[in-house]
Amino acid sequence: MSESPYKGKTGIQRVFNALGYSIDGLKAGWANEAAFRQVSLLACVGVPLALFVGLPGWARVAVIASHLLTVIVELLNSAIEAAVDHTSLEKHHLAKRAKDLGSAAQLICLINLALMWGLALLG
Repeated sequence: MSESPYKGKTGIQRVFNALGYSIDGLKAGWANEAAFRQVSLLACVGVPLALFVGLPGWARVAVIASHLLTVIVELLNSAIEAAVDHTSLEKHHLAKRAKDLGSAAQLICLINLALMWGLALLG
């Protein structure tokens, strides 16, 4: 298999290519992944709420970072699922493990988000 023809790009062209790929990834996530849409909408509500509720600075940072982390982890989880499904749609214990580990990472992020909101509102 040959390498990508874009691997050799350097400088500003590489930056523009990377930006385009990132935008394509966000579009694909939004179009194809319900969980990505859900955590994105949650962040669209939670981030402004964290800014306007009157939380202390540390709490704002913790809550906003936690929202962004859930979005990032969902993109990575979706990428794992797509890569595994591309490799094979057959049931295999390693494919299940990979998908379950990605899902577990997102669960921990969501628990962390709830804890950060709880600490921010109660602390």
